[in-house]
Amino acid sequence: MMFLASVALYLTVRKSSLEKVPTALINLAMFGIPLVAYSIIGLSSRQSYGISLPQFLLLFVAAVFFAYGGNTVSLKAIDIAPNPGYSLVLSKSYVLFTTIVAVTLLNAELTARKAVAILIIVGFSALIMINRRAAKQVKTSNWVKLSFVAFFAWGSLSLTSKYLFSHGVGTVPFLIYLYLVATICILATNKMRLKSFRNIPKQTWVLFAATGIFSTLFNLGQFEAIKIAPNVGYVNAINAGSISLVTILAVLIFKDELTKQKAVGIFGVTLGLLLLLI
Repeated sequence: MMFLASVALYLTVRKSSLEKVPTALINLAMFGIPLVAYSIIGLSSRQSYGISLPQFLLLFVAAVFFAYGGNTVSLKAIDIAPNPGYSLVLSKSYVLFTTIVAVTLLNAELTARKAVAILIIVGFSALIMINRRAAKQVKTSNWVKLSFVAFFAWGSLSLTSKYLFSHGVGTVPFLIYLYLVATICILATNKMRLKSFRNIPKQTWVLFAATGIFSTLFNLGQFEAIKIAPNVGYVNAINAGSISLVTILAVLIFKDELTKQKAVGIFGVTLGLLLLLI
């Protein structure tokens, strides 16, 4: 579910970027709509929302800096990158970072075969990312820097969630608290009021709804998988592997750039993904 929703989500985000939908509105869709959905799920399932003060403070930091902050810079990187897959493959390659930290600090498992698969995914992802003309293109340089910020933010969010899950915090309560704080940050920093949504074109509302639905499915699948996976890095590797399909579909749908080098990278990432899942 995470893999497929990731592809649909970032193609929708790319379409929103091409239609000049404001980043703040895309960000709100990615957090506000899931917040409503998770609240409904939480109420219907009667889950416990009790967490300790230290857990809440950790979750608050994760929401502000890792979720809201990471998503904001990622959307900007996607907007200015020559292909959304290039930015995403860099920001989502935090799989290596989270795998190592999970093993050393969270006592997670890591088999030799899965380690090789993760290295293949990360290595071939570099082929998709590398651009020899980057040094001469200021715009490209900017998206690389922003993608690196998202890299550390999303990696830290993934590890924080695994830590909280291992200490009794449920997936849905975690998502509700996380998305509530992030949504408040979006509304506050962008000074959004009801009048901010007047005169929005119908097509923008369609993209807004689609972004929210795919974001809901993506994050529910992602964090539920992180909760039960023997190593958070396995989930992140599958997540990173989805970018190959994003890159291919962006070429077919939006006529984005695709070089032979990037094609080899996509092929390698796919092989690594298959090795990880076998």
